[in-house]
Amino acid sequence: MSKIKKGVYGFLRGSFLTDESAFKNWRIIIFVVGLLLIMISSAHNSDRKVIAISELNKLKRELRAEYVDTGTILMRMKMESSIRAKAKLRGLHPSQTPPKKIKITN
Repeated sequence: MSKIKKGVYGFLRGSFLTDESAFKNWRIIIFVVGLLLIMISSAHNSDRKVIAISELNKLKRELRAEYVDTGTILMRMKMESSIRAKAKLRGLHPSQTPPKKIKITN
């Protein structure tokens, strides 16, 4: 077999992990595995944050809609016609005489 075939065959058999210089190979492999674990955990953390952000955006939209609805109800309650109707139910009515301006002179 040629040198390249022996190298590929040895790699596939895993002989690079069991020969004399295996300590260097193991250190590199452990380092790469550590980096992969860090990458996977950071990907999971970012996914978790994206999900939390989407939930907060949904809650924000719901609260905004509730705020607008409450504002609309308040505007209807503050309308003069609404206030007149509520006052009429209590037996109050608008004054027939206009208000007079009081001037104080020293």
